[in-house]
Amino acid sequence: MERNFSVKSQRPLGTIDVSSEAIAMVAGITALECFGVVGMSSRSVQDGISELLYGKENLTKGIEVRIEGDRVIIDLYVVVEYGTKINEVAHNVIENVRYAVEDKLGLNVSRVNVNVMGVRI
Repeated sequence: MERNFSVKSQRPLGTIDVSSEAIAMVAGITALECFGVVGMSSRSVQDGISELLYGKENLTKGIEVRIEGDRVIIDLYVVVEYGTKINEVAHNVIENVRYAVEDKLGLNVSRVNVNVMGVRI
């Protein structure tokens, strides 16, 4: 997420503007709650430096959000637990993240991509 985009939704009483950062937060929290996911993987050097400097984990680390019109595409970079079926963990993450973003934010998620970057014991 190099630039912060947003999805705008026009309602009778006004406009709702959801930032890509908010989408990434919901997706990240949901992914970490899934069985078999033990963490998110840094997708850039900036994430790693931020974690070292501030001493806390960036909650949107390992998540890229792309917005194309009113559609949302989410890329997740995860680390899974050794001994779990990676295919099942990834499928579970896809379904849970899609549901959470659509339910909590009211957005149309067209694709959730899970990239398994490592396995941890």
